[in-house]
Amino acid sequence: MTRKLGTLTAAVAAVAALVAPAAHAEWALNMTRGVTELSEEIYSLHMGVLWGCTIIGVFVFGWMIVSMLRYRKSQGAVPDTAMVHNTKAEVIWTVIPVFILVAFAVPAARTLVQIEDTTNSQLNVKVTGYQWKWQYEYLDSSWRAASLSRARVEKNETPESR
Repeated sequence: MTRKLGTLTAAVAAVAALVAPAAHAEWALNMTRGVTELSEEIYSLHMGVLWGCTIIGVFVFGWMIVSMLRYRKSQGAVPDTAMVHNTKAEVIWTVIPVFILVAFAVPAARTLVQIEDTTNSQLNVKVTGYQWKWQYEYLDSSWRAASLSRARVEKNETPESR
């Protein structure tokens, strides 16, 4: 019974190993790059924040591992009672995250301002959302369009007839 289970496990693992490369979707584990300057700015912001968070995570987990290994009880470490209420340490571990958040927030705010800036746009579309439809109004022309949401509209019924 154990031998059959081992053989079955090996067979499933072999099939999974052969099928897995077809499912990786070109390693699409990240945002796709855009084609406009704004989308490239968003991608750069994303990558900067991602690498910043990665560096912070490696530093924090590294510090934790070193602390656990260096100050473990089996090595004869004695807890430091002076560190319980150390104002200097508390200020440091409060101020450093504030600086990190500001360092992330400034480029993010700059990018958000660029996203909201519509000067010199090639096409202006006013999109109005109603309960059961979207209305699109092209501001540079008199053309309008509407699309109905099919989720809640019954047969022979329009949202206006409700």
